Amino acid sequence: MDIKVSNLRPYFSGLLPLFIIAHFGHHVTGAMLNPLMPMIRSELGLNYTQAGVVISAFSITSGIAQLPAGWLADRFGARLMVVLSVSGVATAGLFVGLSHTYEALIAFLVLAALMGGGYHPSSAAAISSFVPAERRGRALGLHLIGGSSAFWVVPLLAAPIAAEWTWRGPYISLTIPVIVLGVALYYLMGRQARVTPVAVQPAAQAAASPMSGIKWAALVPFLVMSVATGTLTQSVAAYYSLYLVDHFGMTAPSAALLMAIMPAVGAFAAPLGGYLSDRFGSVPVLTVASLLAGPLLYVVGNVPAVPYFAAMLLVMGVVNMTRMPASESYIAGNVPVRRRATVLGIYFFAGSEVSGILTPFMGRLIDTRGFGTVFTVASSSLAVIALLCAVFLWRFIRPSGTSKAV
Repeated sequence: MDIKVSNLRPYFSGLLPLFIIAHFGHHVTGAMLNPLMPMIRSELGLNYTQAGVVISAFSITSGIAQLPAGWLADRFGARLMVVLSVSGVATAGLFVGLSHTYEALIAFLVLAALMGGGYHPSSAAAISSFVPAERRGRALGLHLIGGSSAFWVVPLLAAPIAAEWTWRGPYISLTIPVIVLGVALYYLMGRQARVTPVAVQPAAQAAASPMSGIKWAALVPFLVMSVATGTLTQSVAAYYSLYLVDHFGMTAPSAALLMAIMPAVGAFAAPLGGYLSDRFGSVPVLTVASLLAGPLLYVVGNVPAVPYFAAMLLVMGVVNMTRMPASESYIAGNVPVRRRATVLGIYFFAGSEVSGILTPFMGRLIDTRGFGTVFTVASSSLAVIALLCAVFLWRFIRPSGTSKAV
């Protein structure tokens, strides 16, 4: 794969770098939850099911918020969603750090999720509008670097802070700069939009595109396969730090540091997934990633030692990060411009809701049957769903990799 330096220039000018930074800030609060869960669990005396409820409170609320937020983004633009999803989420995260009860923790995580629900549908729709279709996957992949980076940079920062000042320290010290960042991005995006008026471009793209409706027959199986892959892997990954502490005997700070591995690979895997989707089509990229994810998830739960577990986290990170830009690009290519944020909101809603429901269910299985059962159930379910969706989806795909009109 040879990408000329000159080809990268359009991606690092205009609004895209600001969205990358905003994506990082949006995820700072959420990126601390899983790595710090062993410390939170110990202080509040939670079992696996209760720990899953904490995580699900955030993800379920986030999913619900994305439905109206996607609709609002189609009408009022991305700037308002950015300031709410960066400064608003960080403000709620600050109060998470100030909470001292199980109920207060859940309440402020719910508030954070409500504030941040509009970021993903609005940003993905905006980027798809001001980037040419042939570069859409790569742009969305670069945008994902911001979000994935938060999930490895933040644990690396949070672990030593938490070791010194408990789990509340990171929530207090890391959210205050993000509050300021969100306000700054709001003004910078307004200034840049005057230089690069993206508001006119969606209308031009809509006029140039013959698409008049949503290709549901091609879209639904794709969404089911992508959502199933993401939610089944994430609902198990929510317990990785606890698994390292309880199964391998690692310390909580060390387990938090290890949680940086999967998102760290997003720095190259997300742009790679975007490039591959531009080059070969989103359907082949998602199909390969989904069919690999099930067996890999089973292997993660059956490795004999921490080094092997760390290596499998790296592989799983590559698989999941290549899936994400391919999915967003496919949605943008099969939905009219005027409805992109709305449909992307449905996509992110489904991912958050299913993950939110599955996570405490997985915790209950761990409480009653152990980790081995969870890895077996999740991996086998994902393998079956991915295979069925792949067979159904390819009926609506031409040999070139484009979807049939339906």
